[in-house]
Amino acid sequence: MIKLPKRIHLANIPTRIERLDRLTKELGGPRLFIKRDDETGTEVSGNKVRKMEYIVRQALDQGCDYLITCGGIQSNHARSTAAIAAKLGMGSALILRNRGNNELDGNYFLNQLLGATIKLITPDEYKSRRMEIMRDTKLELEKEGHRPYIIPEGGSMGIGTFGYVNAMLEIQEQEKELGVHFDAIVLAVGSGGTYSGLFLANKLLKRDSTVYGINVCDDACYFKNQIANVLKDSFQYVDVELEFSKNEINILDGYVGEGYAVSRPEELRFIRYLAKLEGVILDPVYTGKAMYGLVNEIKSGNLNHHKNILFIHTGGLFGLFPKKMSIFDTKK
Repeated sequence: MIKLPKRIHLANIPTRIERLDRLTKELGGPRLFIKRDDETGTEVSGNKVRKMEYIVRQALDQGCDYLITCGGIQSNHARSTAAIAAKLGMGSALILRNRGNNELDGNYFLNQLLGATIKLITPDEYKSRRMEIMRDTKLELEKEGHRPYIIPEGGSMGIGTFGYVNAMLEIQEQEKELGVHFDAIVLAVGSGGTYSGLFLANKLLKRDSTVYGINVCDDACYFKNQIANVLKDSFQYVDVELEFSKNEINILDGYVGEGYAVSRPEELRFIRYLAKLEGVILDPVYTGKAMYGLVNEIKSGNLNHHKNILFIHTGGLFGLFPKKMSIFDTKK
């Protein structure tokens, strides 16, 4: 049994696993299932809260009273951080990348509603200086008498990895209940932490499953390095020596499209298609691109050696609202 670090309980877990029978039939490929991590909560919905259960426990143990993090203007992680901070009576400071469209909608609206202090920065500043800006924010808050805790993009850090180590333990129990073995697990990759947790658990539990990440930004090389770094950071919390190769990190590249949080018409049409087919709503930044990629990989025959594929629905519903007009502008 894997010994996990201490956590606080914030998420509504275990989350359900559902069959996608109609999509499976239309594709004529492996049986498809979906794990509804979009149902981990309301304000904290999605995958980020699983990581935050471990991250925030560490912050509280260190006597911190303020959470600082970063992300895109529609970041699910930033919204989850603001919601958790408010729930626990802590402060939150969010450094958000602004591409010039700061409409008060979706996650950005919720961040304001939850009382987060928000600093909007340019894409160039975000790429090159986000950590520096978060450290400067930390210094400013310390001068005011606070004890801030910095959380990297997406909560992708060693301690946060255990949110999805725990999720894999949950999946194993559900496999027994369902009488099925998932020989492939597929998820969106935007910062690497969720993938790292599933990969780590897959190795520690000696499962004969393959974990696939579909990157929604950057490229496979970037994420192999990022995930390797997060994994190495996580080893300080487990009492085993784990050897792995970057070649074992499976990233299905080619579905970034026009860029992070930028949607192509075919991606938006696919979100509409799946909503009507299965009653499952995806988001345009992460799950929409990842499920679109998974379906295309199956159509290409690249995953047909698998029997049962589990897709992790990592949430993001609120990020769909700023795209509402674009979705209905696309041709059927």
